Amino acid sequence: MPDYLLSIDQGTTSTRALVFDAKLQVKASAQKEFKQFFPASGWVEHDADEIWASVLSTCKSVIKKFKAASIKAIGITNQRETVVMWDRKTGKPLHKAIVWQDRRTAEFCERLKAAGHEKMVSAKTGLLLDPYFSGTKLAWLLDNVKGARARAEAGELCFGTIDSFLIWRLTSGKVHATDATNASRTLLFNIHTGKWDAELLALLKIPRGILPEVKNCADDFGKTDKKLFGAEIKIGGVAGDQHAALIGQACFTPGMVKSTYGTGCFAMLNTGAEAVPSHNRLLTTIAYQLDGEKTYALEGSIFIAGAAVQWLRDGLQLIKSAGETGALAQAADPAQQVYLVPAFVGLGAPYWKPDIRGAIFGLTRGTTKKEMAKAALESVCFQTFDLLDAMKKDWPGLQNTVLRVDGGMTASDWTMQALADILGAPVDRPRVLETTALGAAYLAGLSAGLVPKPSSFAKQWKSDRRFKAKMKPAMRDAKIRGWQICIKSLLSAEA
Repeated sequence: MPDYLLSIDQGTTSTRALVFDAKLQVKASAQKEFKQFFPASGWVEHDADEIWASVLSTCKSVIKKFKAASIKAIGITNQRETVVMWDRKTGKPLHKAIVWQDRRTAEFCERLKAAGHEKMVSAKTGLLLDPYFSGTKLAWLLDNVKGARARAEAGELCFGTIDSFLIWRLTSGKVHATDATNASRTLLFNIHTGKWDAELLALLKIPRGILPEVKNCADDFGKTDKKLFGAEIKIGGVAGDQHAALIGQACFTPGMVKSTYGTGCFAMLNTGAEAVPSHNRLLTTIAYQLDGEKTYALEGSIFIAGAAVQWLRDGLQLIKSAGETGALAQAADPAQQVYLVPAFVGLGAPYWKPDIRGAIFGLTRGTTKKEMAKAALESVCFQTFDLLDAMKKDWPGLQNTVLRVDGGMTASDWTMQALADILGAPVDRPRVLETTALGAAYLAGLSAGLVPKPSSFAKQWKSDRRFKAKMKPAMRDAKIRGWQICIKSLLSAEA
């Protein structure tokens, strides 16, 4: 009987389950979207029970095509920073999950910064005091859900990012755990000592007892309840989605960079065993942890990438599907330069301005949906330029980089060529586009002894196509200057 690996890719708008064989080729997949809740301006929530139902249904859909006993291990990758708090006995969530995009704790973060805490927090976590991260979301739940703080202090509740919640449900409450990558995004975890930090917990008033155990990315996270899939299956790998993508892209060598284009965009630079502090408002994070050894990364986070295209479709109703945008952008009037700054939930790296909102520049009477589509796609390219520019300042050896890309937007040749043009650097699109799910499957396979070590796995990575910059430097510089003027005007308006 062949051996297989099950990868659970729990994302921001949908859940996917994929079965990989021992050669890490996709053999089956299923996907299910779930509802997004926007209870107030800047607030974003998910129903954790609905997420669980989507995981269960997609997993059952793909497992039924194989014998459950042939699934040797499960890997989980998840939307990071999204938090759930649930009852330790029943597993029932006390509140809807607060999503990574949610900005409700912006004022709380500003008060913490005004009190002078950000330097200490950054030194320990590599992060900034921003509502993006999990810790202030948890503090909000404890303070705003009736009875939550008293119950948490009495040991009746569990806290976790989505991976922890899924592990809990999959093991029927036997395991409350997370991995080092997800822990490193909480504002509660010291990325140098590898432990939950007492000073950080005290700052945010988080009871230690509600936190999960932190494990390696390839580790023993327990077994699934036999009643779920007809067999007990080992959970052997866990990593936050961007870290899983880094692994799936085989970026195991310091200096390698990947960028994932989904709802948001996330660029990550492997810095090896050194936790490089950023002087340009990037994040220092744990890239992955294997056999107790931590590998670090610099990361830049863009909150809105593919979501800008969704806005054209659902908000403005200018398009019927995301696939139209490339052709529309190609047909846009080259004489018009329309800029979209998609700060719908604030600006992420390297600006970190949660209160700024989006804007459109350069509109004329002749502007049509073609120019708007082009502006939406180019906004992702300009934001990526900002991230790599900051990375080059923090890591001088990055001047001549090749960017490995993945995510739904990379299917657009127009967008990838525009990205190479704006960056003035090669962009490599892999043969296996499911790199996030692949990374989770690889970790599960590593735990089960089915896949090669990282150095050998890296040699197997293949490029589908390399996009090389074609734009003249003068035009590139002019476009970038225009983008920077737009950003500066927004920053000035906020001031």
